[in-house]
Amino acid sequence: MFEPRVALASLSGAADAAWARAASEYAGLAFLGGLALDDATRTAAREMVADRDRTEFLPDDPIDFLASELDRVADAPVRGGFNVRTTTLTPLRAAARECAARDAVLEVNAHCRQSEMCAAGAGESLLRNAARLAEQVAAASDEGATVSVKVRAEVEGVDLPALAARLDAAGADCLHVDAMDSESVIRDVRASFDGFLVANNGVRDRETVREYLDYGADAVSVGRPSDDPRVLARVNDAVREWFDA
Repeated sequence: MFEPRVALASLSGAADAAWARAASEYAGLAFLGGLALDDATRTAAREMVADRDRTEFLPDDPIDFLASELDRVADAPVRGGFNVRTTTLTPLRAAARECAARDAVLEVNAHCRQSEMCAAGAGESLLRNAARLAEQVAAASDEGATVSVKVRAEVEGVDLPALAARLDAAGADCLHVDAMDSESVIRDVRASFDGFLVANNGVRDRETVREYLDYGADAVSVGRPSDDPRVLARVNDAVREWFDA
C-alpha cells in the first residue's frame, strides 16, 4: 500500500498538506484530517472548538478543502490519505470519489472519542454500531477509493477482531488500529483481517516498531510526534531494518 511502511496519523486541525510535506522524507502515507463532512459532525466540531478550545478543520466546503489539500501533496514523495468523520453517506461518497481520483486513501474515522462527536453518532460510537460502520466502508469502497478504517482498542463491549472481520467483508482495504495499552490486540486483529494492517499508539523507536511488526502489523503510524524529525527518523530506520531482516 505504501513505502516506507510508516504512516502519519491524522491530528485534527493540524494534519494538513504542509504537515504532510514536512514529514514526507520519512513516511509513505500521510492521513490528513480529521475532517467533519456533514452537518452533524461539523456542528460537533464547532462545539469542540467553542467549549474546549480544540483546533478543528472547519472549511466552508469540506469536499473542496479535501481535494485541494490532497492536490497540494500530489508532487510530494508520500501517498495522501484523508481521515473523515460523518453520519451520512452522501458527503462520504463525494469524499471517496475525490480520493479515488487522486489515488489517495479515504479513512473512515471510528476512533475519535470526543463526547460531542460520539453524541452525533460518529467517531468511536461507530465501533458499537458495526452495521452502520460497515455501511460507510461499503459506500466509500463502491466509489473506487482505497478505504482505511481508524479504530481504537479497549472500548467496552467492542470485540475488535470480530469487527475487523466484518469490515474486511464490507470492503476495507486497511485497518488502522490504535492499540491503546493493549499492543497484543494487533495479533488478534491480524488473525481476523486479511487487508493491510497499520498499528498505532506509542510508536517512537526501534522497540515499539518491532513489537507491532512482530505481532503481524504491515506498517506502523506515528501520531503526536509526527512533526518531530528525530522520532520519524528512528521509526523509519527501525521499519526498514525489520523488513530488510
